[in-house]
Amino acid sequence: MPSAPLHDLAQRLIATGEGRLVSGLLAAVQHVHALVAETRPSADEMRAVIDFLTEVGHSADARRQEWVLLADVLGVSTLVEDMNAQRPLGATPNTVAGPFYRADVPETANGGSICRDGSGAPLRVTGRITDLAGAGLGPSLVEVWQANGAGVYENQEPDLQPEFNLRGRLVTDSLGRFSFHSVRPKGYRLPDDGPVGRVLTGLGLALERPAHLHFRVTAPGCQVLTTHVFDRSDPALARDAMFAVKPELLADITPDPDLAGAWRLNVTFVLAPLAGHTPQPTRGRI
Repeated sequence: MPSAPLHDLAQRLIATGEGRLVSGLLAAVQHVHALVAETRPSADEMRAVIDFLTEVGHSADARRQEWVLLADVLGVSTLVEDMNAQRPLGATPNTVAGPFYRADVPETANGGSICRDGSGAPLRVTGRITDLAGAGLGPSLVEVWQANGAGVYENQEPDLQPEFNLRGRLVTDSLGRFSFHSVRPKGYRLPDDGPVGRVLTGLGLALERPAHLHFRVTAPGCQVLTTHVFDRSDPALARDAMFAVKPELLADITPDPDLAGAWRLNVTFVLAPLAGHTPQPTRGRI
């Protein structure tokens, strides 16, 4: 039996008319009321929840998105991606963007370097963008962002790393090929200096993320791909705090035969067409 406040609120919402917002808000309120009825929090516990959510909001700004982090560690971000970004067989899976994506990164020349401080073990990344049939798609836009060799993103320590360090925005050639110079990333712990990290740490939950690079690929006539590429050798793959690891996203980072102490990574991203659209490769297969 719904509580009187829930019943009255439902009637008021329904009276405003039908719509996605009304049905979504009503469902959310019903679940919140059911949760409260099941767990029966005290007034002090209720205040602690409100204080936590308030602190999450205060910890979100242009450089750090604590709300995204909260959704990520609860598995909600991955659930939404899995429901809304289903890909056909053979296409590269979509994943969450994570809390460190930035859309304001300046363009890097194809073949250039995204390492702006010269620190870390050199990594040369080569790749290509294809359609489901293996034909090259270009020119395509490739955005990349990653942690450094200590497992830290540039916007986590703006006083220690140059602006836009280890972030790139480049355009592939006409065959969908791209390359750039970077450094080998290290796995890391999610931030534990904010409210989300403190709660997870207090619960004894893992904050680990295996080493990876983030990519966002945009090509005409194709679904935008946001994904990870994970270092297959990282021991933390099975306990990723953001639930983003998929077998198709594992890659080998291998020693560079041409440079001692350096590494190589080669990737291929297969894009799915937009509904009702057939992408036109500029040329034949790569």
